[in-house]
Amino acid sequence: MILILGSGLAGLSCSYHLGHEECLILEKNSYAFGHVHSTQRDGYTWDEGPHVCFTKSEYVWELFAESVGGQFEEFEAKTTNYYRGHWIDHPAQSNLYQIPEPLRSQCLNSFLESRPVEGETTKKVTNYQEWLEQAFGPVFAETFPAAYTRKYWTCDPRKMGIDWVGGRVFEPKVEDVLAGMRGPLGRQTHYINRIRYPKSGGYQSFAAKLREGANISFGAEIVRIDLQNRKLWTADGRSFSWTRLINTLPLPDFISLCVGLPSQAYEATRELLCSQLLLINIEANHPTLRCENWMYVYDEDLYSTRINCTEKLSPRNAPVGTTGVQVEVYGSRLKPFAMDPNTIAMAVEREVKKMGLVEPFATTSLHTVYVPSANVVFTKETASALECIWATLEPFGLVREKEDCSPLTDWKQIQSLGNERWSLLMAGRFGQWKYFWTDDCVLRGRSLVGAR
Repeated sequence: MILILGSGLAGLSCSYHLGHEECLILEKNSYAFGHVHSTQRDGYTWDEGPHVCFTKSEYVWELFAESVGGQFEEFEAKTTNYYRGHWIDHPAQSNLYQIPEPLRSQCLNSFLESRPVEGETTKKVTNYQEWLEQAFGPVFAETFPAAYTRKYWTCDPRKMGIDWVGGRVFEPKVEDVLAGMRGPLGRQTHYINRIRYPKSGGYQSFAAKLREGANISFGAEIVRIDLQNRKLWTADGRSFSWTRLINTLPLPDFISLCVGLPSQAYEATRELLCSQLLLINIEANHPTLRCENWMYVYDEDLYSTRINCTEKLSPRNAPVGTTGVQVEVYGSRLKPFAMDPNTIAMAVEREVKKMGLVEPFATTSLHTVYVPSANVVFTKETASALECIWATLEPFGLVREKEDCSPLTDWKQIQSLGNERWSLLMAGRFGQWKYFWTDDCVLRGRSLVGAR
């Protein structure tokens, strides 16, 4: 039997592609879908943050479309940034004209001064802060992306590597910055443009086909794993054996549950950093006040980090004439939450009213959701820690894979593991400790059977 730990998107995809009849999924919660689980409350539909599909994989497009019977919204993403009372189109580096003076000119001059002289060797960057300064100049780098890094990733950019960046941050050319200094650039430079979202049911509806027919044992909280004897136990006293095991639980949690591993494996998990997320969901009795799908907040004296309005993803996500404002606040062991959730929620409500997302005297209702594992943070120590962990797990049937210590996976280059080569497998953002989005989690399951 193939035993899968966790019924999130990666776990469901593995089961679906290997064959639900061959698999049993253990899930501690009373529901499936993990981080793409959607909830309904007071006529509103809430996801864990602004999940949207913008994949480059036609396979994922088709799978998600089939899951909702072709009933999805498709539109161009509209995003913006908030900085000290000003709204700046995203990405800000190509829209300097909206930044207030004298900061606007300081950003431009710093950017131009940082451009390499012809024939000069470009300095090798060793951390994300240096990457930002090289890409944007020190002034813009510190004011915008470095500040956001400390809020969203909860980490000083000097402590982060650069191999996770890929094409996720737009590096402007000189002509782009100069044009964006004068006015709108006239073209979209954000890496997300065409997006889809289910018409109803929230983002989890896109995974309905993966979920259908899956064998899931709910309420199965794992408390101990014996890799040597291929057996594990749950909090309610049950035990399970396997011929093959797939883990999608956060890697530090998985290792902590395993007994009898070398001490260096447990020590290596201390180098793995993951943020926690506090969602503040605010219901207000008036229509949406802005047109964007989501917004980034750079002010470090504000809790609000990223904001979306649920009805901007689908009109059915909120009662007609109302708005559902969802605010993300991040913490981690490097940046613990300063106050209790309710106190933070009340502060956030004041912030969104000040920003003009909720009317000052609107009737509101709010609730909070705590997510213990949110974003994997790629520090400079991450790759070496993963190397130690993967080497420790090899004797228990883990097959080393190309890019298994890298934050990113190139699915076009991934070769199938085949059906018999492995007996222990990691899957998903947290199991593989990757910079994965939802399409990556789906494609992880697909890669197990060699499909493209």
